[in-house]
This record gives sequence, structure tokens and C-alpha cells, in this order.
Amino acid sequence: MDFKSFLQHANRNKWLIIGIPVAVIVITFFLVNRLPKQYESEAQVSTGLLDPSKKVISNETVDWFTTNQQFSNLVEKFTMKKMMDILTYKLIIHDLENQKTSFKPYPELVENWSQTERQQVLDLFKARLAAKAVLTLDDDKGKYPFYTIAETMGYSEEDLNKHLDVSHSGNSDLITVKYLSESPVLSAYVVNTLSSEFISNYSTDVTLNQNSSARILDSLLQGKKTQMDLKNEQLSKFRKTKGVLNLTEQSATVYNQISLYESQRAEAMRVIQSNGGAIATIESKLRGSDKYINGSSRADNREIIDLKRRLQLANNAFIDGGFKPSDQRRIDSLNRILSSRSAVNADENVINTASSKQDLVQQKLALEIALQQARSSIRSIDSELSVLRSRYSGMVPFDADIQNYERDAELATKDYMAALDRFNLAKTDQKLGLNLKIEQVGLPGNPKPSKKVLYVAGSGIGSLSLCLGFIFLLVVANTSITNAKQLEAATQSVAIGSLNSIGNKEVNPRDIWNDKSDNDKFTVYKEQIRSLRFEIFNQMELDQSKILGITSLKAKAGKTFIAYSLAYAFALTGKKVLLIADEQSKQLSDETGLVTSQSFHSFLVKKEFHTEDLITVMNKSSERNSLLEIQNVVSLRNGFDVLKKEFDYIIIDINSLADVNISKEWLLFTEKNIAVFEHNTSISDQEQGLVRYIKEQPGFLGWILNKVV
Repeated sequence: MDFKSFLQHANRNKWLIIGIPVAVIVITFFLVNRLPKQYESEAQVSTGLLDPSKKVISNETVDWFTTNQQFSNLVEKFTMKKMMDILTYKLIIHDLENQKTSFKPYPELVENWSQTERQQVLDLFKARLAAKAVLTLDDDKGKYPFYTIAETMGYSEEDLNKHLDVSHSGNSDLITVKYLSESPVLSAYVVNTLSSEFISNYSTDVTLNQNSSARILDSLLQGKKTQMDLKNEQLSKFRKTKGVLNLTEQSATVYNQISLYESQRAEAMRVIQSNGGAIATIESKLRGSDKYINGSSRADNREIIDLKRRLQLANNAFIDGGFKPSDQRRIDSLNRILSSRSAVNADENVINTASSKQDLVQQKLALEIALQQARSSIRSIDSELSVLRSRYSGMVPFDADIQNYERDAELATKDYMAALDRFNLAKTDQKLGLNLKIEQVGLPGNPKPSKKVLYVAGSGIGSLSLCLGFIFLLVVANTSITNAKQLEAATQSVAIGSLNSIGNKEVNPRDIWNDKSDNDKFTVYKEQIRSLRFEIFNQMELDQSKILGITSLKAKAGKTFIAYSLAYAFALTGKKVLLIADEQSKQLSDETGLVTSQSFHSFLVKKEFHTEDLITVMNKSSERNSLLEIQNVVSLRNGFDVLKKEFDYIIIDINSLADVNISKEWLLFTEKNIAVFEHNTSISDQEQGLVRYIKEQPGFLGWILNKVV
């Protein structure tokens, strides 16, 4: 949104913006002077939820989430329909019983009752109060319309809730009840009556609920106790009849004994196997050729004997042969061999083999004795295991049964204990429940400070805001274009200038340029025309263009006057200008030496024209004929070539783009084009196509915003 446009609209309507709030303030002032005074009374009810002095268990922790829920529940119950209807009955009964001290004057409906009827209505309302009946629209169907009576007396639920406030503030233990009315006594009566009735009804409801819960829990507890006793009796009877004191411990003892004997049997079997293997090894050694047990081998012994025999034969041969040296050498050789083999045999038999055999024999005897002992113990262990397994097998059927009995008894006991805990908790909650009490009664007080100033100020500010908001909506909803920036945004093309509105339809350019008065509009217009002339001159000089077309998006946008003004402006710079335009009501003359009787269509036929001074005007046909229907394109181009040689600039006042067939023909012969857009108008969806068309023209320079206010 354009903020400047908003300020302009606000400035135009400033007296309306000022007048409406002033009128509203005056009316509000007279109205608020008639408002009655308002009196507020306040009562406070303590709950005991957060007050340590009212707790039986003083160190009890506070669950703030649960506590806030309880306070919210209490506040909601304060204003529930049942409580508000009780308050309605109380107020109506008070006013009907005490006509002189009634809180409000009787309405016409009550005034028309006779004393008997009034008493009947009073008795009926007392009966409804005793029954705590809910007041609904259906209560209007009887002889007396109770719902309508409450409304006309101003005591209906809706009327009371409008001025009633029940709240819990901060972390206090108090619930605050406030009521605002035109009577201080009525305000005090409402808060005190509502507080006392709420405490009475809430306490009654809580007691009934707790007693009902206690009866249900007690019945549940007795049922659980009966079930527990039955299961325990069944377990006890089974133990007595089966002679089982503690089957679990007994079976565990037998099982431990079985495990012990099985481990002993396994040890005996290990001894038998190990001793048998040791005996077999000893026998093998005794029968074998172990050198530590049996000494040297027989082969070694035979070799030594053979050497001794050969030595004896050599000695005999030495003696018998006459002591030959060769025999002596043989004897020496055999002695050396015998000594060597004897030494080896002596080294291999260091240990006493006889002693080793003795030890092995003794070990064998000991192992055989141990083996026989182990075999004997196996028989006794197997006998004991048989007895123990028989006893354990006899316990197995009892174990399954007694586990079922014990499980049932345990579950029954747990159920009973859970029910007992719930019962005790309910009893505790009943004793330690809420302790509602009126800590502060409502008292009649002084009237509340007047809000007249706030009402008056609020009405003034509100009405002013509404006026400004209405203008704001008008500005936002307004799609009219009021400045060059908006025009560029709407057309997506450049705006080369803007011209202000001069207001006088009969004025001509000569009058504007020759004006010596202090007319600000003329002065601004001349400056804007000069700026526009400069922009056009620069663009046309770039490619030596001479023909300028001026069109507009809509008719009556002021393009013809702009064409005359530009022609006059260029003439002031010494340029010869040809203006082809619609005829104005007041022609240029005198100083510019205009020839006004020439026709462009006549020129096209005769190719003749008259020039005088700097500006020549050719009027277009008023019949809105097509150019191409008068001459062909070649003839028209030749005609414009003749004019370009004679004039510095040719300015053509082209029809608006709304006459699309005629404007397109003129645009065929222009070299540069500008479009005029009227200030404070908008571009419709149909005109968007015309905007795109003029933008696509090769010589389009931009837009001129005309008649700016």
C-alpha cells in the first residue's frame, strides 16, 4: 500500500475523521452519565489443600499438578448450573418474602399477581429449592412460567454469570467469589449465599460418595477375605491328610542326599578305574624288559660270555703255539673289547633291579586291596540311592498338588491385602479430605471507581480507528494509479514524465507560456512540459527520428492537449513542427503563425501544404476514417517522407488504443511513440492486452501520467 496515498485520502476527509469521533464522544458522555453505580462484594473460601495448619499430616508433600486440577474442579463446580439455579431460587424467594427490602423492584409480571398468587409462587419456588430442581425452558409450560419469572426479575443463570467471578489466585489456599451489581446488599448476599450453599452441597455430595464407596469396598473386602480363608483351609487340610509338614524342605533334603551319594558313587567308580589301570601297568613292567627292573638285556649278557670264551681259546692257543706275538695281540684285543662291554653293562645297571621289583609288587598288592574296597562300597551306595530315589518319587505327586494349593492361597492373600489397602486409603481420604470454610464473608462496600472516562476515551479512540480503518480499506481496495511509480509497476515499463492538472478546459498552450500571474499550476505545468520535451528530444536525436506519435490507453486522457503543448514547446526552441491532431476548440494563432485551415487528408491527395513560422497544424478527419482506405502504404510513406524534409518534428495525435484499428494504422508510420495515462484511473483486465501491444512497439519511449492532482 502507498502510505502517501493513504495520507492524501486522510487529508481530503480530515473533517469527517475529526467530526465523527467528536460526535461519538459527546453521545457516549451523555449515555455514561446515566449509568448506575456498581458495587462489588468479595467472599473467600478456604479449601485446606495448601494450608499446613489444616492438614493432619503436616509433612505431606504437595503434588502441584493434582492440586491445580482440584482447584479447577472446585471453581467449575461453583458456577455449574445446579449451583446457579439454587442461587436463583434463593434470590427470588428473598424478594417475594420481603417486598420492602427486595434487591430489585418487582417487574410488571410480579406486580400483577395477587397476594394469593404471590404466595403460591413463593411456595412453589421453595419446593423447587428443597428438591434442587434444575431450571429449564420446560418450566414455562405450567401455570406459572418459572423460567420467565427468573429472567424478568434479573436472576436467571445468564444474568448472574455476567457479573459473577469465581477464581483461584496464585498458590493460595483460597477461592475468591466476587459479584458486581447495582446494590451493595445484593452483591454481599450473592457471594455469601453462593459460598455457603456450595460448601453445604459439596460436603453432602462428598459424604454420599465416600459412604457409597466405603460400602462397595467393604463388600469387596469381605469377599476377598472369605476367598483367602477358603484357600488357606484347603492347603492346611491337604498337609494334614498327606502328612506333609514342609514338602519343599523335605524334598530338598532328600534331593541333596541323592546328590551326595551319587557323587560318592562317581568317586568310587573313578577309584576302580584308576586302580585297575595302575595294576595293569605294574604287571606289564614286571613282565617286560625294563632295564630299571630286569637289568641288562640277554643279548648283552650272551655277548660278554661269548667274548670270555673266545679269550680262553686265545690264551690256550698262545700257550700251545709257543707264545707267538700275533696270539698275544689277539689276546690283548679281546681283553680290550671285554673290558669295554663290561663297563657299558655296569653303567646301564646302576639301579638295583631287585629292589625295584619288590616295590612294584608291594604297590600292586595295595592297589588290589583298594580296588576291592571300592567295588564293595559301590554296592552299599547303590542300595542307599535306591531307597532315596524311591522316597523322592513318592513326594513328586504331592509337590504338584501342594504347589497349586499354595499358589491359590498366596493369590487370595494378595487380593485381600490389596483390597484392605484400598479400604484403609478410602477411610484415610474420608478423614483427611477437603475442609471447606468461609474465611471471609462478603460485605457491602463502596461503589467501584467510575469508568466513564475510559468509556468516553474508548469510544473516541474506537471511532477514530474505525474511520482510519475505513479509509485504509478504501486505499487498499482502490486499484487506481496515482503516481509514476504505480504506473511503472502496473505497465511494467518506464514512465518518462507526469503532468499536473491545470483545471481550465478552455486554456491553450500560448496562454500557459505567456501567463505572468502567480498561477502555480501553470508554472508547474511548464516545468513538466520542458522536462518531457528534454526526454523526447534526447531519444529522437539518438537515431535522427522525426515522427512522434502520442496515444493513450483510454479516450479523454488529455493526449490532444499534450500534443499541442509539446508542439508549442518544441517551437520555442526554434524547431519547425508539424502537428497532425484533432481540432481544438480554441486554435493557436498570432505569434506562432499557425495555418489552421489545412487538412491532412487533403495533403495526402494533393501533396500540397502551407507553412508559416514554426508550427503547422493539420487536422485529422473527424469521420474516423481508416488511413489505408484513403491511400496505400507506399503512398502514405512517400507523403511522410515529403513532410520529414520540410519539418524538424512531426507530432501525431493518434487515436486512443481503444480505437485499436485506427491507432494501429497510425503507429505504422511513427518512429517514436509515447502513451498518455490519466491520473486516478485503473487498468482493467481487457486493457492489459493494449498495454502489452504498445510496449511491443519498436519506438515506444514510455508513459506520461496526466492530470495529476
